[in-house]
Amino acid sequence: MKKRYRELIYLFRTSDTAFLLFFAVLAGIGAGYGAVIFRWLIREFNIFFFTDGQKLLQNISPFYIVLIPAVGGLIVGFLVYYLAPETKGHGVPEVMYAVDREGGRIRFRVAVIKSLASSICIGSGGSVGREGPIVQIGSSLGSSLGQIFHLPREKVKILVACGAGGGIAATFNAPLAGIFFALEIIMRSYAPRHLSSVVLASVLATVVSRYYLGNNPSFMVPSYQMNTPWEILFYLVFGFFTAIAAYLFIFTLYKTEDIFDSIPVPGFLKPAIGGLAIGVIGLYYPQIFGVGYKSIELALYGKVAAVLALILAFAKLLATSITLGSGGSGGIFAPSLFIGAMLGVVFSKITMILFPAIAISPGASAMIGMAAVFAGAAQAPISAILILFEMTGDYKIILPLMTAVVISTLVLRRWSRESIYTMKLARRGIDTSLTSQPDVLDIILVSEAMSRDVIAVNERQSVKEAGLMIKKTRHRGFPVLDDQGLLLGMVTHKDINKALADGKQDHPVREIMSTDLVVSYPDECLRKALEKLGTRNIGRAPVVDPGNPQKVIGLVTRKNILKAVHNYLKQNEE
Repeated sequence: MKKRYRELIYLFRTSDTAFLLFFAVLAGIGAGYGAVIFRWLIREFNIFFFTDGQKLLQNISPFYIVLIPAVGGLIVGFLVYYLAPETKGHGVPEVMYAVDREGGRIRFRVAVIKSLASSICIGSGGSVGREGPIVQIGSSLGSSLGQIFHLPREKVKILVACGAGGGIAATFNAPLAGIFFALEIIMRSYAPRHLSSVVLASVLATVVSRYYLGNNPSFMVPSYQMNTPWEILFYLVFGFFTAIAAYLFIFTLYKTEDIFDSIPVPGFLKPAIGGLAIGVIGLYYPQIFGVGYKSIELALYGKVAAVLALILAFAKLLATSITLGSGGSGGIFAPSLFIGAMLGVVFSKITMILFPAIAISPGASAMIGMAAVFAGAAQAPISAILILFEMTGDYKIILPLMTAVVISTLVLRRWSRESIYTMKLARRGIDTSLTSQPDVLDIILVSEAMSRDVIAVNERQSVKEAGLMIKKTRHRGFPVLDDQGLLLGMVTHKDINKALADGKQDHPVREIMSTDLVVSYPDECLRKALEKLGTRNIGRAPVVDPGNPQKVIGLVTRKNILKAVHNYLKQNEE
C-alpha cells in the first residue's frame, strides 16, 4: 500500500497529465469567476457614472456628459500609476512580455487593480473593450497559482495561457476562441503540452460563466445566405479595406500614445485629460462610449445609416486611441468589432449602389468586417474566425468570413511585421519574432538522443563487481536487470561507494539498488526527459518500451541531451 501511495505521489509530481491538468482546473475556474465579477463591476460602475452620476453632474453643467469620462479617467490614473503601472493600456502585450521575459511571473495585485481600473474606465465611458483586461486578470490568477506552489517557469507560462484562454472563453461564451487566443497570441505555439491544459481551463471557465451569465451568443444576428458565388469577390475587396482600417488603428493608437507621453503633466492626470476628449466626442456621438455592443447589433440588422456608420468608425478609432494612449485601461477587441461592423455597413451600401443585382446585405458585411479588422490588427486569423463564429452562432457565414480574414491578415502583414499587440513590445526593443520560434528541446525526441548500447548489471552480481564496472566504463550508474533481462532498478556510483564503505562488497546489487525509478520513453521530447531528471536531481534515466515498461531499450543522460542539442544547432547553422 505504501509503495502504491509513493507511485501516485511520484506520478502527480512528474506527469504533465496529472500535474498540469490539476492546476489548469484551478486556473480555469478562477478565470471563469474573474470574468463574471469583472462584467458585474462594469455594469455597476456604468450605473454609478451614467445614472447616479448624471443626477449629480447635470445640476453642475448642461455638458455633464463630458465630465463623466474625465472623472473616471482621474480614478483610473491613480489606480494605474500608483498601484500597478503594468495595468495601463490593453493588457495583452504585458501578458506576452511576462511569458517571453519573466517566466510567466505576474503579480497577483494586477488581477485586482486591472479589474477595478478597466471596469471603471469602461463604466465611465472609456472607449475600450473587455478582452484585454480579462486576459490580464485571468493570466495574473494563473501565474499567481504557479508561483504559490513554486512551479517551474515553463509550467507557470502554461498556467498564464490557461488563465488567458479561460478569461476569453468565459467573457465571450466562446471556449474554442479562448483556446486559440491563448495559443495563437499568448503562447504563439500549438505544442501538445499547451493544448490539453488550455482546453480544460477554457471549458471550465465557460461552464462557470454560463452558470451565472447564461448560454447565449454575444450578438443576435440575422440569418445569412450566400445568394451568388460572386459575393466572394466582394469579400476579397472588403478584406483589403479592413486591412487599411486595421493598419490605421495601429498607427493612430501608438501615435496618440506618443502625443500623450510628450505632454508635460503628471502621469496620473493624463487619463483624465483623455477622458475629457472622450466626453467631447461622446457629446455628439454617444455610441462610442464603452464597448459599443448595442451599436454593433444595430449595424448587424442594417439599422445604421451608411454616412453615420462611416463617422462612427472613425470616431471609435479616435476615441479608443485616446482612451488607451492617455493611459486608460481596456481592450482593443470590442473597438475592432465596432470599427469593422460600421465599415461593413458602408461597404454594403457601396455594393448596393454599384452592383444592385448582387449586392451583399449590411448584416453579412458587418459580421465579416468585425472579424477582418480584428484579424488584421492582431495578426490572429484563427482566433478572429472562431471568436466571431462563436459570438454569432452562424456557421453559414464561414466561407466569406475566412476569405476576408485571410486577405486582411496577409495584406497587413505585408505592411507591418508587428501586430497591435506586439507593436508595444517592439517599441520597447523586444523582438517578438525570436520568442515565437519552437524550442529545440521540444523538437528533438528522446529516441534521437539516447544511448542504445546500454551497459547493465545483473541483480545477483556483487557490489564489488559493479564497482569494477564503474572503474572500467567510467559510467556513473547502471540499470539493474533480472535473469530475463527485465528492469528492476538503478544503481549509481554513490550507492556502490557507500556499500563498499560499509563492507558489503560481496552483497548482491539488488540489496542496494533504487527501485523508485525515473524512466523515459522514446517518443518523449527532450524537455520532458530533462524535467524528469531535474525533478529528482539525477543524471540518467533508462528509456523503456512504451508497451513493456520493464524492457530497457536505451539510456538518456544529461550529456546525451546536451550533445543532441549541439548537433541539432550545428546542422541548422550548416
